[in-house]
Amino acid sequence: MSRLGNIGGKLYRGEVSVDFVGRQRLWYLISGFILVISIVALFTRGLNPSVEFKGGSVFRFTAPAASISEVRATVQGAGVPGDPIVQEITGGKWQVQTEPLPEATRTKVQDALASTLHLKNADQVSTQFVGATWGSDITKKALEGLIAFLIVIVLYLSIAFEWKMALSAVIALAHDIVIAVGIYALVHFEVSPATVIGLLTILGYSLYDTVVVFDKVRENTAGLLGGARTTYSQAANLALNQTLVRSINTSIIALLPVAAILFVGAGLLGAGELKDLALVLFVGMLSGTYSSICIATPVLADLKEREPQYQALARRVATRESGARAERRQAKKAKAAVGAAGRTAGGTAGGRS
Repeated sequence: MSRLGNIGGKLYRGEVSVDFVGRQRLWYLISGFILVISIVALFTRGLNPSVEFKGGSVFRFTAPAASISEVRATVQGAGVPGDPIVQEITGGKWQVQTEPLPEATRTKVQDALASTLHLKNADQVSTQFVGATWGSDITKKALEGLIAFLIVIVLYLSIAFEWKMALSAVIALAHDIVIAVGIYALVHFEVSPATVIGLLTILGYSLYDTVVVFDKVRENTAGLLGGARTTYSQAANLALNQTLVRSINTSIIALLPVAAILFVGAGLLGAGELKDLALVLFVGMLSGTYSSICIATPVLADLKEREPQYQALARRVATRESGARAERRQAKKAKAAVGAAGRTAGGTAGGRS
């Protein structure tokens, strides 16, 4: 732990540094590759919405001795069209999703499951009916919430910082959204209302990390144009290094309980809604940590370096650094000349003796 603290102190003082901003092309290439995969998966495989979004009938029951083929054949034999989604949760618990069914067909399915799987009575098969209208309303409200969130964030960051920081933060947020949605499409995880809640949560988490870095960037770049020691990119990279340990520690602490819910809760206890929430949080927190370090600040530095005053600053810094290098070379040559003269003098004196 003390070693980690020493590294954090050295990063904060600039004694050691990771050139995140200077390697922005590498980060853009990595992100571009992941984004392309995510977009292709989204358009080819599509999302797997839960019954709450697309509407349908859900049957839940407990039958430890049942099999997937037996449950599916029973449901289809009761007059259910199409291919029902049969899932074995844990502890012999089952869930069957179908398209919206009339009440008479739902009753028939209940009776068929109770008879075939040797349940005491049909009441042991619980049913839930979700209309397609309700699902479309949920989807509409989720999109409205996301748009409202982005508008508020842009306004706040533009007022508290500047519009280029707001734009950089929104680009990082869009990066996280596309990756999270793409992973869901690629692996075909089910998208439930808990998933949407988790998605909005990770956007806030990612934004928090980005704002912490931007606040340090603003502090490091205050009065920067009055000198010729550091470019905007160098000052922004220093801010990233100064907040790096904090970002890593925050991410690890946040991921530990989420991982516990995801792997312990879902794997051992079969927690349904908690699993959906933890899954998107886990994926989004990893993506958000990466984007706040490797996307948001490098994008901000690219935008700021296009401004004429910072381009002039970069030229002054380059001139100063080239002059300093020339002075070091001259000093090195002078030192070498003095050393050579000393060795020559020593050799002459030895010869005379």
